[in-house]
Amino acid sequence: MTGWGDIAHLGHVEMLTDRFDESLDFFTRVYGLKLSGSDGRSAYLRAWDDYEFCTLKLTSADVTGVGHVAYRAASPEALERRVAAIEASGYDVIGWVDGDQSHGRAFRFADPFGHVFEIYYDPVWYEAQQEAEKAALKNTASAYTGAAPRRIDHLNLLADDVTEFRRFMETCLGSRVTEMIRLDNGRIGGCWFTVNNKSYDLACTEEHGKGHGRLHHVTYAADQREDVLRAADIFLQNGVHIETGPHKHAIQGTFFLYVWEPAGNRVEIANSGARLILAPDWQPVVWTEAERRKGQAWGLKTIETFHTHGTPPVEE
Repeated sequence: MTGWGDIAHLGHVEMLTDRFDESLDFFTRVYGLKLSGSDGRSAYLRAWDDYEFCTLKLTSADVTGVGHVAYRAASPEALERRVAAIEASGYDVIGWVDGDQSHGRAFRFADPFGHVFEIYYDPVWYEAQQEAEKAALKNTASAYTGAAPRRIDHLNLLADDVTEFRRFMETCLGSRVTEMIRLDNGRIGGCWFTVNNKSYDLACTEEHGKGHGRLHHVTYAADQREDVLRAADIFLQNGVHIETGPHKHAIQGTFFLYVWEPAGNRVEIANSGARLILAPDWQPVVWTEAERRKGQAWGLKTIETFHTHGTPPVEE
């Protein structure tokens, strides 16, 4: 596959919030991310075992949703190869931008649906800033609190044409599809993409809310299912809106729990088990519309808001 191996992994997501203080309190005190730093408009957050300074850039804005999605290139040379491919692709090129507290300069571009992406190579590696942040074991990055997800896992974007979004991901990032939904009318209803041996790091599903450039959710990974169950009690105790779960997805087999943070952005904490895609000739698993109607793996029906709610919300 053209470009496969040029991208190392999903680096960070910029999430926009119009309730910055409440969102920051949720992500740090309740959800359990760590505050690495801040500037006049953004807080730089990471899970306790993320090696980078930031995996969630929380930015104060007049709207909610996603500001940009960032991937780390595998090398400086790989970054240049991706830049050349994107510039020749016909997709919207924004160009080089300066870095921030978490990484060096980055190359930005956009999909046809209003989502901004960037690729960078030079990250800032996290170093514990206080004694209390240091992990008891030297082979983990820091201590943990709250629901305590371990690392960033994936995000889900919404698009009017998932087939075109698939072409964008394959062309610009060298991604491959591991699983997908094919609707009865022939359209692709969803695709799950990976740039490495994880089962997926980004999903795109069909936009049902007449929105543009919207975010469905951002997910951090927990070590085991019991961590997800513990998170449910933590969310309950703190008055967080639990949308659906805990339960198990049929697609990708992830044990999940979805909540809405105070500004309305959907956030997931999940455990994917030990599932990796190691086969170099993996063929996408295709789910039918009838199979999806059965609901989740153990029969839980997918609730309506899961199909319609995204950020920013669509004005009626």
